[in-house]
Amino acid sequence: MVRLARNYNQGYLPTSVIAQDENIPKKFLEQILLELKRAKLVNSKQGKVGGYYILKSPDDVSLADIYRIFDGPIALTPCVSLNFYEACDDCVDEAVCYLRKELIIVREKTRKSMMEATLTKFINKD
Repeated sequence: MVRLARNYNQGYLPTSVIAQDENIPKKFLEQILLELKRAKLVNSKQGKVGGYYILKSPDDVSLADIYRIFDGPIALTPCVSLNFYEACDDCVDEAVCYLRKELIIVREKTRKSMMEATLTKFINKD
């Protein structure tokens, strides 16, 4: 995604170029790109001059967006997840659970940091 973000609004990048530039096995990269395409973060154009391109501005794609695609919830436990909530099997009462209260704080701090970490910030670190 960082490589595609560097190329934002500059045309298409073939998988072979991305794989070489980022030292990623091409077959592995193709699987990643397909997941990103399903999530509507990238798109592709077929043909000799085709390749992949990022659909959104690098300012609008966060680490949280990408993380959720490949690793699921940001929360440490399902009972505090915003997008993947599940009640804990052994919890008697969520309202008084001391673990849940602290894990919500951890989730919010982590989520905030991941939302602030946009692709633009990764590009500017180089």
